[in-house]
Amino acid sequence: MATEEPKYTVLEKESPFEIRAYGPIIVAEVQVDGDLDGASSQGFRLIAAYIFGQNQVSEKIAMTAPVTVVDQTIKSAKIAMTAPVGIESNAGKWVVSFVMPAEYTLETIPKPINSQVQLRQIPAVKKAVISFSGFYNDQKVSEKTLELEQWMRSRGLQGSGTPNFARYNPPWTLPFMRRNEIMINLRD
Repeated sequence: MATEEPKYTVLEKESPFEIRAYGPIIVAEVQVDGDLDGASSQGFRLIAAYIFGQNQVSEKIAMTAPVTVVDQTIKSAKIAMTAPVGIESNAGKWVVSFVMPAEYTLETIPKPINSQVQLRQIPAVKKAVISFSGFYNDQKVSEKTLELEQWMRSRGLQGSGTPNFARYNPPWTLPFMRRNEIMINLRD
């Protein structure tokens, strides 16, 4: 059975870049400390515990993709266009999030027991996206973010918020089969 992903429509494609329109989604997210890899692992474990039954009704919630990570140290002013779901960092602080299955609303989704796990509704949004395969590290994520920002600039697109790094595959996936993305929300 395929892993559920957020629904989107591709508005434009110029490989490896896309402009996508996403509908509203619910995410479960945690803020964690460390480097990209450590924060990603720690955040994954905390949210996995929630979806595997550590919630107020002990209900298992289906795994979805992607897992996103956002670096809270990146501020909108650092994004050349004026200014992506994610790992974020703020002085070594990262926000790791899982998209929840579409069958839930904020009213119907089981509430987390662990107060570190927060549920949040994200409204419909357009995103600029670059896809890439292989392993990731801080340098590769930075390089791909810069490529996406340059492509956006060349098309006169303005970003909003912090770039998001999204991973779609389990760790045992062969590198050439891995799907990774950098996403930046677009201003209307």
